[in-house]
This record gives sequence, structure tokens and C-alpha cells, in this order.
Amino acid sequence: MSTTTDAGVADREWHLHVGGEPREATGGRTYEVECPATEAPLASAPDASPEDVDAAVRAAADAASAWRWVDVRERGRLLRRLADAFRAHADELALLDALDSGNPVTAMRGDVGWGAEVLELFADYASHLGGSTIPASVENLHFTRRVPFGVVARIVPFNHPAMFAAAKVAAPLMAGNAVVLKPSDITPLSALRFAEIAADVLPPGVLSVITGNGPAASSALVRHPLVRRIGFIGSDRVGRIIQRDAAEVGVKEVSLELGGKNALIVCPDADLDAAAAGIVAGMNFAWSEGQSCGSTSRVLLHASVAGEVLARVIERIGAIRIGSPVDPDTQMGPLASRAQYEKSRRYIDIAAAEGAQLAHGGERPAGLDRGYYLQPTVFTGVRPDMRIAQEEVFGPVMSVLTYTDLDEAVRVANGVDYGLTASIWTRDVSTALSLADRLEAGYVWVNGSSRHFWGMPFGGTKSSGIGREECVEELLGYTEIKAVNVLV
Repeated sequence: MSTTTDAGVADREWHLHVGGEPREATGGRTYEVECPATEAPLASAPDASPEDVDAAVRAAADAASAWRWVDVRERGRLLRRLADAFRAHADELALLDALDSGNPVTAMRGDVGWGAEVLELFADYASHLGGSTIPASVENLHFTRRVPFGVVARIVPFNHPAMFAAAKVAAPLMAGNAVVLKPSDITPLSALRFAEIAADVLPPGVLSVITGNGPAASSALVRHPLVRRIGFIGSDRVGRIIQRDAAEVGVKEVSLELGGKNALIVCPDADLDAAAAGIVAGMNFAWSEGQSCGSTSRVLLHASVAGEVLARVIERIGAIRIGSPVDPDTQMGPLASRAQYEKSRRYIDIAAAEGAQLAHGGERPAGLDRGYYLQPTVFTGVRPDMRIAQEEVFGPVMSVLTYTDLDEAVRVANGVDYGLTASIWTRDVSTALSLADRLEAGYVWVNGSSRHFWGMPFGGTKSSGIGREECVEELLGYTEIKAVNVLV
């Protein structure tokens, strides 16, 4: 694979971006970012202190006072310019993500395109920021306005670094807020580069990017008194910590897009070949090594078709090309970090100890002696009470269960703490709509999986989160309603 020097990563300095300007972390503090494909140092990223976080938030507060009054159409035009600039650096950003997340570079180019599309989506939504008139009395005028919060914190995970950096600032910026973005400490580089790109488009201070090793920077951001709105994507455990930290220091609006243990149900009348392809696609093996909150990691097969579907799934999984993430022919790279790799290995051991049968994978791929590589792994004979059927692995580990009637399938599908996505495979429209209603999930596919449709609300129920993204509701969620009563 290309070296980090070839990519221009190790030879450059990386800076926080505060108030539109690059800034060293206090005392020049940095931490080492690792390449998961080689286990070698990749770059030194700035390690923000609480003082750095405070500077970013105060710069955002200063910028927000003017940004909120910029015409919504002008804010939309700036978001479009930012989308264009983001696309223009697609190859560079994709390579950064491949190097520090392990995702295949070809997939990461697609991620950049998606991030740009979401920026454009929210630019399209400019007219939705209006209020309404209300006939509260005959003789007076009563109307509402949508107003921004001011400073918004967006904290995003490691599995889609560049896409999340762009896509998750789109709604709060369009709504008139200034944003402080905190990427994962595992994959900070594309967000820092995005900040440099955005500095040539957005007014100073409207977008700041801070990075830090461990939870300190995120905690300081969540607890800052000037941050009144927080959007987080990550694990349910950390989501609860953010809720607690926010509540301890004030009253803040918090939205959470958290984990999933998502069910994919194959009915006996389904197109079995299409279902097998959907099962593999739904696990995101060839996209983020299964490291996706929306991955359909619990596959429920009707007993009458289970053997046939499983054989087709194993055949497709066996054809996935595993290798260096910077190779354009690679379909699956390594997991993002040693911690993610070891977690997946632990769950493989747990599954075997609980009596599940290993049908495929479970080992390091042949010829890849370094890096956090793990074969796509499939367990059969899984019972609903097993840990791999209840707990989110966030790795390339899929559980296959069987059922005999749809009531049983619904009970199993709903029998977890999560409720993010679900996938249904059937040719019968009535069955599809009935299951979609009965499944406790916020985002449901019928005869599909994995794919997001911009404009459709994405989010979960139960422990999978609060709020919806990728839609008008996300935009409005970054505003407050002000009621105005004009008495005549």
C-alpha cells in the first residue's frame, strides 16, 4: 500500500481550527493517530484542552450573532459552495479516510459525494425555516418564527469520517447556528482538512473543528455553558453519558443517533437470491467492516428457506476482496482500531462459548499478518438470548436465527434494547406493510437494506436514540420556536 509519506499525511502539521484560523492545541499537545492497516503511526493530531474548547465555543458564539441574520438563501448558497469545494477534494479526503479508518478508498470517495449531497439537501430546505400564523384571537396577529440556538456541538464517530464532518454540520449551519465539530479521536484527519476547506467558504467562526484524545474535549464541549444544542452519533453508552453531562450543567437540547442490533427478516416467498445479496449488503461488510449502527446484524430466516439462503450468503461473502484500504480493488479493509478488532474477537469467542456454530470466517485473513483485519464472520444456530443476538458488536459478525411463523419473527426482532433499522424481504405487499408496522425500528426497508434516501428521516427508537436526521425534521430540530403576539 502507499506509505503515509506518499499521501502527504506524516509530513504535514495538523491544527485545530478555531474562529476560522488554524491553532495549535494548548502547549503544543498532540496524540498519535494510527493506520489500522499497518498498525504504524500515521500522524500527530492536536489534542485539545478545555481552554481550546472554550476558545472554539466563544468564537462560535461571536460568529453566531451575525450568522443568524444572514439571509437564508445566502446561507443556502454558501452551503452549495461548500459542497462544491468538498467534492473538489474528494480524492484527498477519501485517501485520508482510507488511511486512518481502514475503509476502502473507493467507498470513501462515495462518502465524500454523499456528504456533498447532504449539504445541498439542506440548502434546498431554506424555505422550510418559516413559521406560521395562528388564529388565536380575532382582533390580533399571532405568528411563530424559527430561531437558531446559537452555538451547536456536533460530535461524530469514526466509521464515515469525511461524510459525517460535512453532512452533520449542514442542518445546524442552514438553521443559522455556528457549529463546533468534534470528530472521533480515531479518525480526525479528514475533519481537520474539511475545516481548512470550509475556511475559504464560510465566515470566520461559523465552523470550528477540535480534536482530542479520549473523552476530555467532548466532555468540555458538552458541558460548556454557551453550547445549548448537542447532536451526537455513537454508542448508546456514550449517548447516556452525554445526556447526563449536559443535564448536570444546564438545560440543553440533545439529539442522539446511537447503536443498533438490527433485524433482517426473510419470508419464505421472498426472492431468495435478492435476499442473499441484501443480507450481505445490509451488514456493510464491504463498506465499513460491519462498523455501522444501521447494519442488519441479526438475520432471521424462515426455516423452510434457511439452508438455501445461507448457502447463497456464504458464497457472496467468500467473494469479498479483503486487502489494503488504499487499493482501489479492495472491498473490505481492516477494522478502525485495535480496540474494535479486539472487541469483535471477544464476541466471536463468546458466541462459540454459548453454543453458536461458526459458518464462515472468524479469523485473520490469510496473508494479512499486520493490521486489524478480520474475515467476515457468520454464526448459525444462534438463539435470541445469546449475547451476539442481543448486544451490538460493531464489527463484521453476523448472527443467523431461524423462525417458523411471523409472530415469532416479530417477537425476536423486537426483543432487544435497540430499534434503529429493520429489513423485510417478501413479495407480499400486505405482509410487508404489516411487518413494517409491527417492528420497533425507526427506519425500515422492504426488499432492500443499507441504503439511505436523503430526505427520509433516519433515527431510532428505544436505546437507538432520540431525534431524526437527513430530513426537514433535522433542520427544524436545530431551531427553537418563538411565538409573537401583536395586539391591536
